[in-house]
Amino acid sequence: MSARKRPPLGEWRAIVLHRPHPAADALVKQLERLRIETRVVWPEVSAADAEAADVVFFDADMGYDGQFPWPTGFAPMPLIALIGSEAPGRVEWALAQGSNAHLLKPIGSAGVYSALLIASHAFEMAIAQSSEIQGLESRLRMRPTVVRAVVCLMESEKLDEAAAQKRLRTLAMDWRVTIEEAASTIVARSGSGTAKEA
Repeated sequence: MSARKRPPLGEWRAIVLHRPHPAADALVKQLERLRIETRVVWPEVSAADAEAADVVFFDADMGYDGQFPWPTGFAPMPLIALIGSEAPGRVEWALAQGSNAHLLKPIGSAGVYSALLIASHAFEMAIAQSSEIQGLESRLRMRPTVVRAVVCLMESEKLDEAAAQKRLRTLAMDWRVTIEEAASTIVARSGSGTAKEA
């Protein structure tokens, strides 16, 4: 297992979405010790603040829908919930926002660094998984085209199914494209009567 690269926290900018409170002050002190530029805002994160931020800490106890300039659950950066009340509704709300980690209030002298690393890792993993899912969904949508391309190759080159699939893979490699892209080209050519030119 390879070691994960730690994010350059000293270059990060944090937004703390919290009303004026000792919990926010304690968090700012911890972030300053980590050399993270911090801005405390309330009652909402502006689009400009969001664009400049690398991480957002938010008050899960007093938070409400519409505080963020992005759709619920689609934060463009890691989110860390500040939780004082473990009421199920508050925890569910924090999770619905897409929280990647949390800190329990009152904020003490520890926990911020690990919350930052965990949130960063969880956010990266969520982005990677989302990208992978989108790729798989795209490939799944293209399956009918791949099947049509195999049928075209079977008919135009008098191949059996296995040979046509192999031919499709070979063409994709030769053309340096995905199988799905090669299939689209073959189907398009077959529609214009040029399938044999593949």
